[in-house]
Amino acid sequence: LPELEKVFEIAASGSDNDRISAAAILCSASLIRGWNIQEYTVCFVVKLLSPSVPAEYSSKESHLISHAPVLDVVLAGISSVDCVQIFSFHGLVPELAAALMAICEVFGSCASYAICVLPTGEEVTPHTIFSNAFILLMRLWEFNHTPLEYILMGDGARVGSQLTPEYLLLLHNSKIMISCNNNKKNIHQKLLRDKSSTDLVYMDTFPKWKVWYSQHQACLASTLSGLTSGTPVCLIVDNLLSMMFRKVDKGAYQKCSVTSGGSNMNNSSIPGSEEAVLRPKLPAWDILEAIPYVVDATLTACAHGKLSPRELATGLKDLVDFLPASLATIISYFSAEVTRGVWKPADMNGTDWPSPAANLSTVEEKIRKIIAGTGVDVPSLGKALDSPTTLPLPLAAFVSLTITYKLDKASSRFLNLAGPALENLSASCPWPSMAIVTALWTQKVKRWSNFLTFSASRTVFHHNNYAVSQILKSCFASILGLSQTPGSECGVGNLLGHGLSCDSSGGLSPVAPGILFLRTYRSSRDVLFLTEEIISLLMLSVRQVTDNGISDENAEKLTNSKHGVRYGHTSLISSFTQVKTAASVGATFVWLSGGCGLIQCMFREIFPSWFLSVRDSDQGQHGGMVAMLEGYVLAYFAVLCGMFAWGVDIEPTWRLRPKIVRVHLEFMADALDGKVSLGCSWETWCAYVSAFIGLVLDCVPNWLLEVDLEILTRLSHHLRHYDEEELAILLLSKSGAHAMGAAAEIIIKCQ
Repeated sequence: LPELEKVFEIAASGSDNDRISAAAILCSASLIRGWNIQEYTVCFVVKLLSPSVPAEYSSKESHLISHAPVLDVVLAGISSVDCVQIFSFHGLVPELAAALMAICEVFGSCASYAICVLPTGEEVTPHTIFSNAFILLMRLWEFNHTPLEYILMGDGARVGSQLTPEYLLLLHNSKIMISCNNNKKNIHQKLLRDKSSTDLVYMDTFPKWKVWYSQHQACLASTLSGLTSGTPVCLIVDNLLSMMFRKVDKGAYQKCSVTSGGSNMNNSSIPGSEEAVLRPKLPAWDILEAIPYVVDATLTACAHGKLSPRELATGLKDLVDFLPASLATIISYFSAEVTRGVWKPADMNGTDWPSPAANLSTVEEKIRKIIAGTGVDVPSLGKALDSPTTLPLPLAAFVSLTITYKLDKASSRFLNLAGPALENLSASCPWPSMAIVTALWTQKVKRWSNFLTFSASRTVFHHNNYAVSQILKSCFASILGLSQTPGSECGVGNLLGHGLSCDSSGGLSPVAPGILFLRTYRSSRDVLFLTEEIISLLMLSVRQVTDNGISDENAEKLTNSKHGVRYGHTSLISSFTQVKTAASVGATFVWLSGGCGLIQCMFREIFPSWFLSVRDSDQGQHGGMVAMLEGYVLAYFAVLCGMFAWGVDIEPTWRLRPKIVRVHLEFMADALDGKVSLGCSWETWCAYVSAFIGLVLDCVPNWLLEVDLEILTRLSHHLRHYDEEELAILLLSKSGAHAMGAAAEIIIKCQ
């Protein structure tokens, strides 16, 4: 640590060349490979990105301008995929995001000029620093996810959609407040303490950033409109179009009436002199404001045949080369337009657009091999080979743009944003879009074949509930050891397998179903169907395990015993352990797929509906035992889902926990009172009630502190009526001081 502090002091206050060298040291092996010092290095890197204002600083220009050389080196040094993961592992993404927003705000407001020249001879400009910071910031909040993934359910949102800039700033401010109120600071809080790092920041702190973010959200929500001729934005649009298409024949381009929505841009005024080739010296924020209209105009021109696909790709590449940060806005626009589905498809015939025909059949064969263990049929691509292969026009344009990049170190920081965005954008389109994109990129980079093919294999499960059902069946069969593979084991190890492995030919071997599900759940559109299917498979697992693992003699003894599993045998214990594991994995799948909103919906709607619906009376040869185990396992599944969503502490991690728990326990009390007519077997219901309350008492007794005494008293009365006196007393005795009188009464009655 003392040596690192010396390097940091040089990077913060040394001579210009020493500062650059020291910053490069901190962002290289010390950050990526120094496992024992990494937790200190990440803090120093964040401090380098957010230097404090000098005490006597009086210039109108931001103090960050003087730190431009160091900022440029640091931003380039932490742009790799590994570095982003490292900051995430150490919990410093909120601090990093706040620092990057400040950098974007300052350098995005500066006109393009050379601030300084690095020892390597490279010029540092505001556009360079802004683009590096802006693209890194985009990657921190999962910017590349398509609008379809932001699906509201109930009173909450899906887990992935909560990672927004506002949320990151909220986390940043919360950590500052906790640090100020806590005398025992951790290592990160100690290293980051100074005035600049203790100031609370909000979206209003960065007005330019807030304007762009509002435009980004508007672009996702509706088509472009509001561009008026003669305004500064319109002039910038014309300037950028002339820069992008300066090599296009002037006469042909003048015939192109590029209009879309409320924009009306006539390019007849594009000058042909060399002066038009000069790139505009404008602040980055002004350019970003015009980018959506530029991309909309070029895509419309291409759709009407007034601009060739090659010219479109070349023009977009020139735009991104001019301002790399524009790539984020281009991705935002393409994602929104693909979601709307208003563009005609592009014919990938090898003439206008690149053709995937050379590799498409190979990609299909590899996909079939990867998902061979799930029992899911891969839709044949034979028809795609016989008929013209098409992609949605925005996706085709984006693929063509990404293919133009060289695979060198300079381009990697931009491909780190474009690559995941292309994957998510392709996956959101109908089959076989992702397979076509895979075939196109495999032609460019053969060493990425396995990665791209695996990404394409997960799209088989998109937009197809039958395929989702099949992969869930494979997951539960793997957990329970019921798969068709000879000698197959059971448990989570069998579910996840050995990750991704290659066969003798270098291609991917069949992948375990759990790995495939973990790669597909984020794109599941119908999470309610997924939850209902998991519950159905969980109940089916109980029957299968019971029939396979319990002898007739033991089943009879267990069914006739007073409390079922209380006098359990080895076969029952083994069976119950298996289905508990299945319930744990099922609860994990539900939590990952829908978060708090889905679990709220499950307790409010799915569980009551399941108990009220008339169930199949044929429960196999051990009917009573199956019914009892169904109740126990469903209770285990329900409590575990609740623990994931709401936590176990007195203070709930989700504000609606008291209401959901109260409503669910009230439903139990009403059913026991006879106010609700149940469709499931009475054995299943009684087992569920006793197991649910028992698990709540053992694992999450704090939930009971939020429930009305009247509901708890009714439940306690019914538990005592069904010879569960001990459980009835515990229910009231662990429900807080307000339940002590009722607990004393029931103890007296029991005695």
